[in-house]
Amino acid sequence: MIAAPSSGSGKTTITCALLELLKEKGRKTVSFKCGPDFIDPMFHKQVLGVPSANLDSFFCDEGKLREIFLENSEGKTAVIEGVMGLFDGLGGKSLKASSYDIAQITNTPILLVVDAGGMSRSVLPLIKGFLDYDKKNSPSRECLIKGVFLNKVSEGQAKLLKSLIEEELGIKVAGYFSKKSQNVWKSRHLGLLLPSEIENLREQIADSAKELEKSLDFSLLEAIMNNKEEGSGESPKERPFPKRNFLASDFQFSVCIAVARDEAFCFYYEENLRLLEKLGARLVYFSPLHDKALPESVQGILIGGGYPELYAKELENNKSMKESIRSAVENGASLMAECGGFMYLQEKLIKDDEVFEMCGVLKGECRYTGKLVRFGYAEFTPLASESLGSFFPDGFSIRGHEFHYFDSTNNGSSFHAQKPISKKSWDCMIFTPKMLAGFPHLYYESAPEIVSWFVNSCRK
Repeated sequence: MIAAPSSGSGKTTITCALLELLKEKGRKTVSFKCGPDFIDPMFHKQVLGVPSANLDSFFCDEGKLREIFLENSEGKTAVIEGVMGLFDGLGGKSLKASSYDIAQITNTPILLVVDAGGMSRSVLPLIKGFLDYDKKNSPSRECLIKGVFLNKVSEGQAKLLKSLIEEELGIKVAGYFSKKSQNVWKSRHLGLLLPSEIENLREQIADSAKELEKSLDFSLLEAIMNNKEEGSGESPKERPFPKRNFLASDFQFSVCIAVARDEAFCFYYEENLRLLEKLGARLVYFSPLHDKALPESVQGILIGGGYPELYAKELENNKSMKESIRSAVENGASLMAECGGFMYLQEKLIKDDEVFEMCGVLKGECRYTGKLVRFGYAEFTPLASESLGSFFPDGFSIRGHEFHYFDSTNNGSSFHAQKPISKKSWDCMIFTPKMLAGFPHLYYESAPEIVSWFVNSCRK
């Protein structure tokens, strides 16, 4: 795991450089991202050419998280990029859902990336604090942090700090990155710019890999990756990784679901898409920006999140696509939409007092607020009603998160959302027997019944 004391320490740059380097060395490699982030996995995919999975211990229990981890990583070298600071979990108060929590659940050794720019001996108490806190929270009282990587330091500074850290703290320094070798990838309100928006991204990643190779102690990294103490020749006892039986499917034939995927709609958990396929869906992709109509012979439509506000004019002008979606829904196609997709389905999108006509499948308009609206993890429970009770079992709830700067005049009130720590709550989402739409990004593995409902609805 590539983790750090805080956001902005260089985790994504170093993770991508390491993935590129491992690929060049012929290693079968897979990547993961801790937490609910959609964008960093897109950067991983730019390197490996295969989707990156998310590991989130709020979204699913330990058994399911290990199952997702093993399903994607068996027989491969796994690199996990942490989220925020190493110990930052739910509500800023808990270790739950932190990078450290996921490292414990998967028994993964940690390489701590430290932004040491402008520091000398002061880096020692910083690292020592993390090692002590690691030991305090480890059931075995052994550190999961197995090495340190120094970021934004000169060669001379790196040599000085390496000797100090190894002599005084007894932990190895695996390498360093100089400030001049950094890729400064700009951010917007939801995170980094999308990979497709960054010019010469592949070249930048390749250059970073070359810089990394100059300083990286690969034999030390191998020892860390194999979960061995250097020179001991022994691995610690592995934690059991029980595999759960997957939800059985008695479906007799598949359905075809059109999935919106382009510059405007690109926020999807790969685990969600795979679960749809496992439960009988054949996925075909389309672009609300560039295509004129939905693919032929589809029984369902899935429109994920993204940045529709950046392409509002193009979406407005693609009238044939909007008509195709309206017509499909009117003729019985089932529909799921979240966040950006939910905004696209409504009548209007308003930003900076400019009004853009959207699909009009749903009543309402979305307007930019200039601030985060209902931000963070939540659990979503159907509100007691006759229509919902016939579709979901008693006690049903699904986990996910909201992260958006727009708000709607029609957020829906079919589900009740509650945050895990503050217990703040609100009503949200529009549900009908053929549709589920709202701002929440849902994690299907936390409640596979949502996929059973959708696929069965498509089939009907």
